[in-house]
Amino acid sequence: MLLHHRQYSGDGEPLLILHGLFGNQGNWGWHARRLADRYAVYGLDLRNHGASPHDANMSYPAMAADVIEWLDAQGMESCHLLGHSMGGKVAMQLAFSEPERVDKLLVADIAPVDYNVAATKSRHPALGAMLGLPVQEIKSRAEADEYLRAAVPEDQVRTFLLTNLDRLPQGFRWRLNLSAIEANLPALSGAPEASQPFGGPALFLFGEQSSYLHFDHQLEIRRLFPAAEIQLLKDAGHWLNVEQPQASLEAIEHFLVKNGQGT
Repeated sequence: MLLHHRQYSGDGEPLLILHGLFGNQGNWGWHARRLADRYAVYGLDLRNHGASPHDANMSYPAMAADVIEWLDAQGMESCHLLGHSMGGKVAMQLAFSEPERVDKLLVADIAPVDYNVAATKSRHPALGAMLGLPVQEIKSRAEADEYLRAAVPEDQVRTFLLTNLDRLPQGFRWRLNLSAIEANLPALSGAPEASQPFGGPALFLFGEQSSYLHFDHQLEIRRLFPAAEIQLLKDAGHWLNVEQPQASLEAIEHFLVKNGQGT
């Protein structure tokens, strides 16, 4: 399948940005617009998200193959690759599968480990509420927001989720393929498949307050990405791009311009 994308005006080396679960290419728009001062930046909607096609399979090899297909369609031999959360695992999988296609790898707040299904479900209590939302009956986004409030008390997170709700002539619809996401939670919580380590430049950027990084996760990062840097952002959790936009941007830019690339 050919993924939907948005190109941010910019020249230079290509930089692809992959969003996380329940997201879309616009989630990193603030960063993309600023990175476009130096790079040709593309935001991609992963399968079952945004305006990209739907499919029952959401394995990381399948999603990495989507990105490779997109690169081939654009005539790009390689790129810098930035992925957040689920998108970070897709980026890691691509680096394992076709390392020659990844110049520099940036992974935001996710490790190459199996977080187990129970932990994944506990981190996404909104999924059941989203599946239960009577989308053809609600009259407004405010009504949808109120319906989700019990499962998702954080205003910012509900606002993020509701960006996936499209208005129809009667009612609404989710752009997300929620049934496929629910069915694939075991695959999404799992680790990317690594036949060998990725030896290229890599940055793993975590929020200091995130629950997605433990000591043993750092050991696995070192094993699978021997050239990796691990950096923690103060006063940030999993949504580090929203909680610390300037600090995360500076960390990304600093990593990319190392060794004279992207100047």
